[in-house]
Order: sequence, then structure tokens, then C-alpha cells
Amino acid sequence: MKACILAIGSEMLTPFRVDTNSLFITERLNAIGYDVRLKAVVGDDVDELADVLRAAIAWADLIVITGGLGPTEDDVTRDAVARVYDMPLDVDEAIADRIRDRFARRGMTMPEINRRQAMVPRGAVVLENPNGTAPGLWIERGRTAMVLLPGPPREMKPMLEGVVRDRLASRSGTACLCRRVLKITGRAESDVDAHAQPTYAKWTSAPIPISTTILAVLGQIELHLTAQAADPDAAQAALDAAVLEMQQVLGPSVYSTDGRSLETVVGDLLRQHTLTIAVAESCTGGLLASRLTDVPGSSDYVERGVVCYSNRSKTELVGVPAALIAEHGAVSEPVARAMAEGIRSRAATNIGIGITGIAGPGGGTPEKPVGTVSVAVICDDETRVRTFQFIGGRDMVKFQAAQAALNMTRLAVMKIQGPREWAERR
Repeated sequence: MKACILAIGSEMLTPFRVDTNSLFITERLNAIGYDVRLKAVVGDDVDELADVLRAAIAWADLIVITGGLGPTEDDVTRDAVARVYDMPLDVDEAIADRIRDRFARRGMTMPEINRRQAMVPRGAVVLENPNGTAPGLWIERGRTAMVLLPGPPREMKPMLEGVVRDRLASRSGTACLCRRVLKITGRAESDVDAHAQPTYAKWTSAPIPISTTILAVLGQIELHLTAQAADPDAAQAALDAAVLEMQQVLGPSVYSTDGRSLETVVGDLLRQHTLTIAVAESCTGGLLASRLTDVPGSSDYVERGVVCYSNRSKTELVGVPAALIAEHGAVSEPVARAMAEGIRSRAATNIGIGITGIAGPGGGTPEKPVGTVSVAVICDDETRVRTFQFIGGRDMVKFQAAQAALNMTRLAVMKIQGPREWAERR
């Protein structure tokens, strides 16, 4: 069953508002077997919305529309639907009375403009909205069902749940659409695809077909696996087998198969092994410590974090010898190692991390261009040091540096070789 989601409102075509409803709607539709093929934001223009609706009706089994059901002239969803289906708009006096009573309970008189919210395309089914004034609407024509819901999430979500339960589940039968996401770090998108493609290509002809999407996200790669089946347990079992197979192909670069972030995975490992950690950061400016402590319960393993941005602070706060900085430069593997050793010694933790680099946009040299970052991780008796060359602006460099430090920590705790060793083995 193919679905289309439309969010109505010119404000969402500006930098100041974002459509978040479609994420919730997609999750609920997938669970009952609907495959969302299109999401779009349409401005408050009745002609443009009508054009979009006509195009979607040509292929979609279901169209879910949120927003544009308010009382003002720019709330055009009802008008556009009525135009497309050639359905006259009638005022439902029962709805108008309910809206009037809602205002009265607050000691207010309903403005006459609110009667617009009682306008119903002739033949549509009215969906009650217990949390707001705008009712929803359900329309079926041919193969396509159309659901009109208010935009505010506190109104939309419970109404969608009712529609899913009472109307949509029976249309899609017992099918479900299940998804799983593999999160991968330390490898390039092309490298991941080259190794994974021979495996996931054969999944399309399996008894329960699995489709795959590869997505490059800052600091990581994601593989999205989707299985559709009449039996939810069968779909989940097929995904379980596919995830296991892909983990065997990609090895320890897969850090999450259950939605956890990298900092959560690292935190779980530290707690599992009863390890503590302290970090000394220069170019990341506390971002690594922030990500570590974003995880609830991180006080179990995070001891302290120090931002030693200047050369003087590196010496005073974590004991990096000034001579070492003079000899190798602040951005160097020896200095990163000394930062990790210094913070670990002072904090008396199992693990110490040192990060030093050039986040830009200035400060780079031909020998050490912007994006050069050295990271050192000392885990008990093992030291891992690596210099990276990251791309992008200042924020991107800082995030990738923190991501690399977290991944090096993960591999160190697990006693697993890192990207350099994988490259050499290949």
C-alpha cells in the first residue's frame, strides 16, 4: 500500500518551522504495512495544493494531510480537497455547535470566522477532535483514501491513532513494514557499499524481500533495511538474519543495530567493563565530554573533562611538557598522547583521551591544513594514537573529531583493531 504525506503551511517553507508530524505518521503507517513513497510541504495556496493532490491521487492508496484546517482564509486544505473531488462544502451545524460550546466553556464567544472549521466536503466522514476545534475528515474515492488532520501534534497524534485502528489497518490487511538501521563509523560510504552490496543485492529475491538504502551522515554511514510481510514475526526474523549477515561482512565498524548513538554504545561498554574515563580536549572545546555526559547515568564512568585550548593550559592543566609542544607543535600525535596520559594520571581513571587539532577556518598550514586532528586514547596498558584529516567547516570538524575519539575508545575497550588495520588487511 503506497502512502503520501502532505504537511500544509507556508511557515514550514521558511527557516523557522519544520514538519515533524511526518516522522510520527510514517512510523505508524509502516507498522500496518503502508510504504510512504512521498512526503511534501505545501504552502497556503489552494491552487498549488490542488495540483499536488491531483498528482498524488493518481498513484497513492492513502494520502495523509496535516494542517490547513484552521479558521482563517489561509487555511485552504478543505477548499483544495473539495475542488479536486468536486465536492460542495457544507457547514455542519453540529460541528459549529461543538466549537461554540468549547469557546463558551472558557467564558468566550466563538468568533464567526470559526464557522469555517465546520465546513465539510459533502460525503466526507467527520473525525472528532477532542483536543481542538478543527475536526478531521476521511474521504474515500476509488483506490485512494484521504485523511485530513489538524497540524498541532497534540491534536493530530491521537486522531491518527484512531484512524489507524478503525480504518487503515483493515485496508492494508495484516501486512507490516519493518525497518532496522545499522550504524557504521570509521569507513567511507563507497567502501561500505563495495563490501555490502554483494550481500544485500541477493536479499531482494529472498522469500521475504529486504530492500536496502545506504545513507552518509556526518561521521557515520547508515544502512537502512526494510522488510515487508504478512507476519510481523517473520519480517523481524528476516531482518535479524540480515543484520547478522551484514555484521559479519562489515565487522566491528558496525557499532549499532538497535538505534543507540555512539556515545550510548561507548557508555554501555564502559559500565559493562567497570571502566572510568577522563578527557582532555583542545579543538573540540568540550564536545566530547558533552556527548559522553548526554547519556543518562554517565556519572557511573565519566570522571572529568578538561578543555585545554591554549598551549599554556595544556602544560598547566594536564602536564604536557612545553618542550614537547615546541618540538612537535600543539597539533601532533605526541601532544595528543601527552594530553591523554596527563588527564588519565590526574583523574586516576582507566581511560584517558586527548584531542588536539585545527578546526578552522584559519590556523592551517601546508603541513597541517584545516581539519587536521590528532586523537590519543589510552586504555589501561594500551595506547592508540591517530591523526585524521577531516573535511567541512568548523562544526563539522569538531563533530567528526569527537566521533573518531568515541570510536577509538569503543574499539580499545573491545580490544579490536581499528580502521588502519582493516585497510592493511584488505
